[in-house]
Amino acid sequence: MRPQKIVVLGGTGFVGRHLVPRLQRDGHAIRVLTRNRDLHRGLGVLPRVALVNADVHDRSTLARELAGADAAINLVGILNERGNDGAGFRKAHVELTRTLLDACAGSGVRRLLQMSALRAGEGTSHYLQTRAQAEALVRSSPLAWTIFRPSVIFGDGDGLFFRFAALLRVVPILPLARAHARFQPVYVGDVAEAFARALAHPHTQGRCYELGGPRVIELAEIVRWTARMIGKRRVVLPLPDALGRVQALVGEWLPGKPISRDNFRSLQFDSVARDDGLAALGIVATPMEAIMPRLLGGDSHQRALDRFRRG
Repeated sequence: MRPQKIVVLGGTGFVGRHLVPRLQRDGHAIRVLTRNRDLHRGLGVLPRVALVNADVHDRSTLARELAGADAAINLVGILNERGNDGAGFRKAHVELTRTLLDACAGSGVRRLLQMSALRAGEGTSHYLQTRAQAEALVRSSPLAWTIFRPSVIFGDGDGLFFRFAALLRVVPILPLARAHARFQPVYVGDVAEAFARALAHPHTQGRCYELGGPRVIELAEIVRWTARMIGKRRVVLPLPDALGRVQALVGEWLPGKPISRDNFRSLQFDSVARDDGLAALGIVATPMEAIMPRLLGGDSHQRALDRFRRG
């Protein structure tokens, strides 16, 4: 595989911080577009990686940054928005994807890897609906595209296990909406590997890969397991949907927005893959038990060293 020039949107986020080093190891030259490169200097010190301040919502800016690139990767996504009318989701998922497709067309970029989500298009969640709308734009474009639909993604600093760990350290009882919703947690390193292999193999063009780990687990068990990993005895209190909706409404006003009404709507659908996209790409799924105990279980010195090395 020859080295490529790749432009990454959302490359400073959780998945991007793992994907960019993985692509760099393959010899690719990578431009990561970000709002503030000074906040992400750890990525910028990698060979062949350039962080560029850019407004990714501006078509002319995108076209300029895409000039001469072989491929674009869109990792941009949000789980919550200001308000509850879907405008924030439409801007982040649909409008940005449309702008990116236009910029690719104007710059001659032919290859696109697009992040989506399991169950995109189902139900009334703005998150799931706008993910599907973005997918539709990509599928109807003339680009050589590949779409990835992961379940919840775990790893160092994730928004699932680490968020619950923070809550469980301070509350003895955790009321939980949609406690029986099922997930198939997938390791961020496996997701990064899937993107890297898709770039290397033309047969992935025009295909959508669902990405899930080796275990299907209910949300309540994720929380209980996290409590055990951090050495806390905690009570998880599953809520009926009526109270879960109230919790979601209240959660929208709490710092960090731990749960929102749109999150609640998303949780109506199990985030479980119908097809094994990792296996199709020749990747053996990593179990959460092989990764998260070390990260959650108090190995703070090693985590500090790891983060220091990443910058």
